[in-house]
Amino acid sequence: MFVRIVKLSFREDKIEDFERLFEKNKIAIRNQPGCKGLRLLHDKTNPCIFFTYSDWEKEEDLENYRQSELFSQVWGTVKPWFTNKAEAWSVDVQHSL
Repeated sequence: MFVRIVKLSFREDKIEDFERLFEKNKIAIRNQPGCKGLRLLHDKTNPCIFFTYSDWEKEEDLENYRQSELFSQVWGTVKPWFTNKAEAWSVDVQHSL
């Protein structure tokens, strides 16, 4: 299992739109094959920055999601709202307590 962390920087006027879109699609994203957990994190000092934090069984599962119609629709909607290019990391969990 591994974690995918994505940093998203939004225009201020699109924050509520993004939150509504995430709320609408979070169950469908979480129910993708191989997705074991999903969190939306909000920066405490900059209201325009969010992080998605998702747990995946294997890299193939994440790639299948990234090739899905759901991902295309969501990403196609939010990408024009960004102020900076999204940053993403795939990381292995070394320890969890």
